[in-house]
Amino acid sequence: MSIPLSWYLLLSVALFCVGLFGVLSRRNAIAILLSVELMLNAVNINLVAFWRYLDPARMAGQAFAVIVFAVAAAEVAVGLALIIAVYRRRKTVVADEIDLMKW
Repeated sequence: MSIPLSWYLLLSVALFCVGLFGVLSRRNAIAILLSVELMLNAVNINLVAFWRYLDPARMAGQAFAVIVFAVAAAEVAVGLALIIAVYRRRKTVVADEIDLMKW
């Protein structure tokens, strides 16, 4: 018995919506970064689900998912480095109080 594609897509939509809600509602920069990671994981679920149901003979879906994992890892490294740098300067990680572009 196989799980239908629509269930994977509904899981992905739910995960993406939770991530989007987190990005739009959180004030903490680290929580916003975690919410972006949830959204990227929803994309990975979509890629692997479509690969499995449309063309399992080729490895394109898994290759794209690995690329998304690499982009997510780079995004976390750069994002956390920026957050740590801002915290050292401003002593806060609240997104509303981070206004480094203003004098």
